[in-house]
Parts: sequence; C-alpha cells; structure tokens
Amino acid sequence: MDARLNYFAGPTAAKALKHLMSAGKTLKESPLPAATQELVALRVSQINGCALCIDMHTKDAAAAGESLVRLNLVTAWREATVFTEAERAALELAEQGTRVADAAGGVSDEVWARAAKHYDEEQLTALVLLVSFMNTANRLNIIAQQPAGDYEVGQFH
Repeated sequence: MDARLNYFAGPTAAKALKHLMSAGKTLKESPLPAATQELVALRVSQINGCALCIDMHTKDAAAAGESLVRLNLVTAWREATVFTEAERAALELAEQGTRVADAAGGVSDEVWARAAKHYDEEQLTALVLLVSFMNTANRLNIIAQQPAGDYEVGQFH
C-alpha cells in the first residue's frame, strides 16, 4: 500500500512538517515522564486508528525499555493493574481530550483534577500539547493513508 501523499515532496508540507516535528522534539524534552509520553501517544493513536503512529510508538516505547505487558494493556488501561495512578490520570485526560466530540464537554473537571494531582503546571501543559500534537499527527497520517509496519526505531527523530 502506498500513501496518498508524500508530505516531504512539496515545499509547503515540508516546511510545515519541519515546524511540527520541531514541536514534537520539544515535547520529548519536556518534564513529562518519557514513559507517560509514549503511553499517551500510543493511546491517542489507538483511539484514532492511526496505524503508523501505533507502529512507531509501540516500537519506540519497547526500545526504551517499556514492557510488552504494559504496551499490550494500554487499550484496556482501566482494568489493568500495571499502570501508576499518575499514568492512569494522563491516559484518562488523553482519552477525553481526543474524544472531544464524544465527550461533549471535552475534559471534565474531575479528570483535570486527577491529572493535576500528579503533574505540575509545566507537565500538564506538555501533556495537553502532546494530546493535541498526536491528534494532529494521527489525522495527517490517516488522511494520507500512511502505511504501517515498516517503521524503524528512531526513524523520525
């Protein structure tokens, strides 16, 4: 399967994506724990059905030492005992932030309060930006039907 578009072939997309990838790098360097970042990126991508991002974040997280058990249970994090309370709060915020059309009011005050209990303002800012960034990346890949399965760890870093 070939992608509908090669985003790096034209000057407009290449320039815009350069800035988008720079924003992604800045988020990676944020004080939000790296494991939380990968779990959130994976969960947002699962919700949106972005095969390329699921492929990428699963492989990157595994290469960084994340266990296969935790990676496999991200989709059912509510029933899984392998996540910390802080990770669970981040995953819940990520889900409501991704399912804004379904959640009517977006992120509820209760979900925000649970996340704020575990993360300081800088980490919360990074979390919100990460959820937004992943939703953007997912949509770019889904619309262009970017194929998955061939991603190599660190390929886009």
